[in-house]
Amino acid sequence: MATKRWLRVLSGVVTGAAAASAMVVVAQPASAAVTIPPANGQETVTSTVKVSGSRDYGMKRVIPQGLGGGGGSESQKAVFELADGATLSNVIIGKPGADGVHCMGTCTLRNVWWEDVGEDAATFKGTSASQTMTIDGGGALSASDKVFQHNAPGTMIIRNFAAQGIGKLVRTCGNCSNNPQTRHVRVENVRVEMSAKNVVSINVNYGDTARLSKVTIVGDSSRKVTICDKYNGVKKGEGESKKVGTGADGRNCVYSSSDIIYR
Repeated sequence: MATKRWLRVLSGVVTGAAAASAMVVVAQPASAAVTIPPANGQETVTSTVKVSGSRDYGMKRVIPQGLGGGGGSESQKAVFELADGATLSNVIIGKPGADGVHCMGTCTLRNVWWEDVGEDAATFKGTSASQTMTIDGGGALSASDKVFQHNAPGTMIIRNFAAQGIGKLVRTCGNCSNNPQTRHVRVENVRVEMSAKNVVSINVNYGDTARLSKVTIVGDSSRKVTICDKYNGVKKGEGESKKVGTGADGRNCVYSSSDIIYR
């Protein structure tokens, strides 16, 4: 059994091809890597897909062309742009990943997968301190820098997610033009496969917070992956943000040793 792929039911939903609208996460033994589920068809897009309301792709792979070459270069275009209140479900974003998903306010990404993260997998935009971006289920491979970029005020929630071969899982913007802004991050039931450098990075001088629970890190026997790094953010044009610390403090980086599981 230890050598077979297996699916774990999360949040009381069913898994498998018959449940195209359900949120599923591929979970595996500690020795196995994150695996993208099989695609149910494929389509190519040559411009950013604008989504309002709810759109369910039924596990189709979407291949962007002409939106960016992948990698971490800046100024690539988004594959999807989600309006305030939108939900994107059950889709695989293929290579090259371009700039993934832009969320223009409160939005939900449910069971979204990235085969090869480009500039970022998803970026939180918008202007309201009460907005929430929720990433529920899914996974991402090969992010040379960040998986998720938190540029807006408000709260980003990442839960039931898996990532492998990343720099950071999430970064609150260290030098955005809209700084200073207070940003919040919640990471719940997330699996990070090596290689990785950091789970969350936040700006403590702006009052950012990160709350983490049930974070599993696989393949980091020397425990080099930092869990929560602290920076002093700056406004665009004022240079780069400066790292000022790391680790739980009960105020900005909130978690206990039991919230971090090593496999």
